[in-house]
Amino acid sequence: MTDVVERRGRSSGRNARRPSRRSRPPAGRAQRRDVPWRQRWREPAAGLLFVLPMLVLFVVFRFVPAFGAIGMSLTDYKISGEWEFVGADNYTRLMDDPVFHASLRATLVYAAVYVPLTVVLSLVTALLLNAMVRNIGLFRGALFLPYVTSFVLAGVIWLWVYQLDGLLNGLLAKVDVGPVDFLGDTALVLPSLAVVSVWKGFGYSMLIFVAGLKAIPTEYLEAARMDGAGPWQRFRSIVLPLLRPALFFVLVVETIGAFQVFDTIYVMTGGGPTRASYTLVYGLFDQGFRFFDFGYAATMGVVLFLIVLVVSLVQRFVLDREQT
Repeated sequence: MTDVVERRGRSSGRNARRPSRRSRPPAGRAQRRDVPWRQRWREPAAGLLFVLPMLVLFVVFRFVPAFGAIGMSLTDYKISGEWEFVGADNYTRLMDDPVFHASLRATLVYAAVYVPLTVVLSLVTALLLNAMVRNIGLFRGALFLPYVTSFVLAGVIWLWVYQLDGLLNGLLAKVDVGPVDFLGDTALVLPSLAVVSVWKGFGYSMLIFVAGLKAIPTEYLEAARMDGAGPWQRFRSIVLPLLRPALFFVLVVETIGAFQVFDTIYVMTGGGPTRASYTLVYGLFDQGFRFFDFGYAATMGVVLFLIVLVVSLVQRFVLDREQT
């Protein structure tokens, strides 16, 4: 009994002399304190120097013009460089401008056609490519090819396709339909332009979806298949939830692209017929570079930015609230 008490006493004495692990400062933190501050900041400073040129370009060509446009929207800016502060007069004028209301309505109609078509087509194409075993690189490159062509070239090609004696009306004539004036009909011009933009740009979204599908573990799909889940059940319960980040990204990017459409309209319709395809960016271009009303054009740009920001926040709340 005495030996047991003595051993316990010796062990408690050793434990009393041994400093607690919690009381010790972390080794990394203690070593960091011993390092001079110049050496501690050397590595972050080197990384900052590498990214500094691009950071400067981003600030100069992104932030400075953005804040400049906000300031210009509060002025009556002349092409000679003279300006006069007018406050919120440009915004009041914009709210009462029927041309702005018509351009906003045309932009919303175009986006309502373009965004769903692009998302559905790119997602279906990505699913087909993901299911392929051979020649996936060949088909992926062929489908991505229109994206790297210029909008001007795409517009010229589709002008020929949409002509009254063009390719599409020639095919419709085979079934005794037409001819249809796709770009001259006020009800058809925006969907026709949206189809051109979908053909031109869906390859980018397709690659995003392909990357998202490749990141889904195959074990999940195999387990669901062994449990008797069909293709639609696997897509709805496994693929679509895991593809939500990619879907959110594609929706935001394509929505921004839809609100900023300009090249296709400039080449194919010039805002017509009777301003049926007169979108916000085309109106901004007219005000700034045709009528030289730079303050009003900047106001349209600021309002367009706010509209896109609100739409993007709504999309994030609806689609990506669990992920972000």
